[in-house]
Amino acid sequence: MIRVVVQGVAGRMGSLMGRLVLQEDDMALVGATERPEHSAVGKDVGEVLGVGKVGIEVEEDIREAAREGDVVVAFTTPQATLEAAEVCGELGKAMVVGTTGFTDGQLEEFKRSVSRVPCVFSPNFSVGVNLLFKVAQEVVEVLKEGYDVEIIEAHHRFKKDAPSGTAKRLAEAVLRGLGRELRVVHGREGVVGERGEEIGIHAVRAGDIVGEHIVMFGGMGERLELVHRASSREAFARGAVRAIRFVVKAGPGLYDMWDVLGFR
Repeated sequence: MIRVVVQGVAGRMGSLMGRLVLQEDDMALVGATERPEHSAVGKDVGEVLGVGKVGIEVEEDIREAAREGDVVVAFTTPQATLEAAEVCGELGKAMVVGTTGFTDGQLEEFKRSVSRVPCVFSPNFSVGVNLLFKVAQEVVEVLKEGYDVEIIEAHHRFKKDAPSGTAKRLAEAVLRGLGRELRVVHGREGVVGERGEEIGIHAVRAGDIVGEHIVMFGGMGERLELVHRASSREAFARGAVRAIRFVVKAGPGLYDMWDVLGFR
């Protein structure tokens, strides 16, 4: 039985992860946390998740919760994730992390903390999106020169970081396919002149959009688009469940969904 702890269990992704873990035959939800001032702290996690009492209280201390688990799942803020990463590194607990919005310094700190444990870290756990990463790279390898690349991403109005981690990862996939560096521009305004050697990334924030990503390859006389649209966060959560099963069998190291899905 895989013992799972969910950080930020009352959040949009945390609550979905909690419910899915409770449904899995080979997993047990043994711990859950929320920030100190949150109303869920002290309540039975089952009541917070709307599934009835399960006998586990939501805690504010990630260290105490992590002691009970094999793996800690974090879809939270960068600062909360850094705290969990430090604890997991010290206690030798595996992690599955979908947090985005890290600064460069925070990202380096996170990587140092989890360097001694197995950790699956991905901006997007959707199987379809990770296939999109792979296909985008392969398309660029075929097209090579003569096609302009633009990436458009759309998310709900509550998302705090832009562009999305998925959009950044798509740009990295394109650059790998090209085998060279290009300038990345984030939107355009004013008299910017003729388009140069660059990748454009554009962020849309509106309503309750779960997540949409378009990679556009514009050539002279034709345009190719790769599109992924998420209709529910369940796609991300189910991918994370696969990552949990992978990470508890993995050795120390930083992994992503390509490792989980066997793309490498």
